[in-house]
Amino acid sequence: MAISFDSALGIHESATLLRARRAEVLANNIANADTPNFKAQDIDFRSILAGEMPKQLEMAQTSESHQSNLINPDHAAEMMFRVPRQPAIDGNTVEVQEEMARYTENALDYQASFDFLSRKFKGLTRALKGE
Repeated sequence: MAISFDSALGIHESATLLRARRAEVLANNIANADTPNFKAQDIDFRSILAGEMPKQLEMAQTSESHQSNLINPDHAAEMMFRVPRQPAIDGNTVEVQEEMARYTENALDYQASFDFLSRKFKGLTRALKGE
């Protein structure tokens, strides 16, 4: 009987990858808290896992000065801009305390998904050994 890792691991593999991607986005927001006109972004975790997001858009690098290593352009369709409670005069929408709270919550959720994956692999290992 073949083992299907998709069914064996459940949603936790996708959740772990998505949480890691969201950590990058939130860290980028915090890093740009003092950048004028920077717009805070986030990923809608629930919608993406539910498969409700539109197909990803392909972005082309039309100039050598475009930065491609900051945020993966393949995931641009999943990004949303955050609406600030109190926008800054310089147009920046990052609210550092809220971003840090979101980052911490995301880190805890990442650890939980990672723990679930670890337990699944331990269970699969025991099953293969016949324990």
